[in-house]
Amino acid sequence: MDPESVAVTAGLGGFLSFFLLAVALYFLMRNMNARMRRMAYREELEAKAAEAGPGPDRTDSSGPDSGPVKGPDVV
Repeated sequence: MDPESVAVTAGLGGFLSFFLLAVALYFLMRNMNARMRRMAYREELEAKAAEAGPGPDRTDSSGPDSGPVKGPDVV
């Protein structure tokens, strides 16, 4: 039996499918890294805000306005 007649390769279809999977993986990893960076940044801001204590824009939840916010009555 001739070795050339038995040799099978993936060919162009195999290369294109592998290339498309690699490109998709690149974009998925890039998106995940951006989301992780954004999440870490938000956690850092929340930690700084908690460390600073209540500011002028924060209100105590025990006040008379602590109930649910109601909109204007529409008839």
